[in-house]
Amino acid sequence: MTEAVATASEFEQAAKEQTDDPAAVKRLVISACLMLFLELALIRWLGSNVIHLSYFSNFVLLGSFLGIGAGFLISRKDWSVWPFSLPLLTILLIGVTLFPVTIQRSGSDIIYFTSLQVSGPPAWLALPLVFLLVAAILAGPAELVGRCFAKMRPLSAYRYDLIGSLAGIILFTTLSFLRAPSIVWGVIAIALYIVLSEKKRRILSVGWGAASLAMLLMETLTPGVSWSPYYKVQTHSTNQAADGFMLIEANGVPHQLMAPAQWKIDEGERIYETPYLRLPEGRQLENVLIVGAGSGSDVAIALRNGAQNVDAVDIDPRIMELGAEFNIDRPYQDPRVTRHVDDGRAFLERTDKKYDLILFALPDSLTLVSGASQIRLESFLFTEEAVQSVRDRLKPNGTFAMYNYYREDWLIDRLAGTAAKVFGHAPCIDTFSGAQAVVTAGMTVNDQSCAQEWRQTSAGPVETVTDDAPFLYFRGDTFPPLYAFTLAAILIASLVTVRTLGGPLGPMRPYADLFFMGAAFLLLETKNIATFALLFGTTWFVNALVFAGVLVIVLAAVETTRRFKTPPLPVVFAAIAASLALAWVVPEEWLLSLPFVPRLIIATLLAFVPIYLANVAFSKRFRESGDSQAAFAINLLGTIVGGCFEYAALVTGYNNLLILTGLLYLAAFLLVPKGAVRSA
Repeated sequence: MTEAVATASEFEQAAKEQTDDPAAVKRLVISACLMLFLELALIRWLGSNVIHLSYFSNFVLLGSFLGIGAGFLISRKDWSVWPFSLPLLTILLIGVTLFPVTIQRSGSDIIYFTSLQVSGPPAWLALPLVFLLVAAILAGPAELVGRCFAKMRPLSAYRYDLIGSLAGIILFTTLSFLRAPSIVWGVIAIALYIVLSEKKRRILSVGWGAASLAMLLMETLTPGVSWSPYYKVQTHSTNQAADGFMLIEANGVPHQLMAPAQWKIDEGERIYETPYLRLPEGRQLENVLIVGAGSGSDVAIALRNGAQNVDAVDIDPRIMELGAEFNIDRPYQDPRVTRHVDDGRAFLERTDKKYDLILFALPDSLTLVSGASQIRLESFLFTEEAVQSVRDRLKPNGTFAMYNYYREDWLIDRLAGTAAKVFGHAPCIDTFSGAQAVVTAGMTVNDQSCAQEWRQTSAGPVETVTDDAPFLYFRGDTFPPLYAFTLAAILIASLVTVRTLGGPLGPMRPYADLFFMGAAFLLLETKNIATFALLFGTTWFVNALVFAGVLVIVLAAVETTRRFKTPPLPVVFAAIAASLALAWVVPEEWLLSLPFVPRLIIATLLAFVPIYLANVAFSKRFRESGDSQAAFAINLLGTIVGGCFEYAALVTGYNNLLILTGLLYLAAFLLVPKGAVRSA
């Protein structure tokens, strides 16, 4: 009798493995698409509307991970959080729109560029609140994905989850390319919510959705609001608007004042004219490169100082368009000027042109590269290697200058020290109004005309930064207390969530290896984001390609495991270790020296081979899981730990994250149940 029951059970399992319920597949793909689309939209929208949150967007990402993991654990229950997801999203949109929140940021351990004197809750309080609210919203669509997992074969469910996630990324990337306003994001998200809602709740969902869209429509119709791939851009006319003055805000923070070039020189900040005063007398400016050209004021000043050809580079297309349309000096209409929408470091690496003068004209972003906790859009522009690239692009008697309101003396010393190290002599230093400064370095001492040479003024050692640790605005004395407290709160919240929703941790022991795989995978993804940002630019397009590429490679690993016999787990883990070691020993400066095509091929192999192998190992283990919902939830919650470990790069640099990644995969291998090792 027992044998007959077992045989029947095996037959039913075999039948289940032959086909998947088409309705479950469709619902899974749509739910996964909503989940990824909503995650990206929340990261972008909150960073644009909560002042200073764009400096902490990784905490929103970690909140998404917690919510998705919690949703999978809830999907094993007989109660649901899905009905609350859209109302919570609506409440969030209404609250942020009608009652603006500011994350107060002060202190000198890490510099945050802002022209606002603001008040608000301290970051250590506001960030966990944002984190938890995002988690609660994302738990809803994640629960739907988890319930579909329960009806399907583990690998098949994972496959369709990846397809839906990839669709969500492609959809949001397309909207970024089109620079669609937030109302378009909202229409798509609300439509997906309504499609997934039960028929008896659809009228209620339509009501909540209409309230959400009303907030987004109000934002979209606000005069002067537009979107670039990086910011919500808002323009404000001043009392002198007729004379060519316009204030440009990015993510709610005053970013640029568009004004006539002559006013900038005569009555504005003296940093704009100083680089030209530091040139040797009689110097002719045939070719000038301006990185951070923005709305064009620096370009107009260069033309006034005799520049014959100007390459104007800025990463943000919308701000350059505003300059082309409204700058009263019309610098971008001048035939001597060529506009380049590009990352400054990437442009330096690609061009073979030589310049008489290269300017870094206030290139200070107000946001992070998506998926990286400490890389800002300009981070790779101020490293030793970047300044060496500048030197390589100068003519034999050329000059380099950078200027900004640097806020701290130690940052001025870091930048001036970098120039001194690369050029081999002390640069000129001009300071105004405290930490407003211009650093000017000629190819030789004779190619700069100093009123004062640089000598360090800040106390203690101030190290230069490199491509491996491009943390220009982090002094490096101690690990920032803000990060320590916030990360501790996130880890505690994650542990409480797992214990509350998943029950005692003991029964989850068979999936401990999947937890460590999740942590290792997040670190691996972070390292690849940093590498591709360095090699190909910190543009939104490069970042989107990395995210999409990761999902495609993971999907390829799943398909490989589904369709072919793969090597035993010990062999796969050994291959992971070997691929990580190879990626660790290949220097990024060597990759930068290669032409574009071979650099792309080698970088892709070094980045994606470990990801492919890691996901073959994950797929083999996940296929054998008895509880796919719990297994996937534990893996996702491991990514939160990996996201916290990412901040170790402040101390170790990015390349050494591969060592930590290897140790996490070693822990995963050691925790694989013995029976799973033999069967896989």
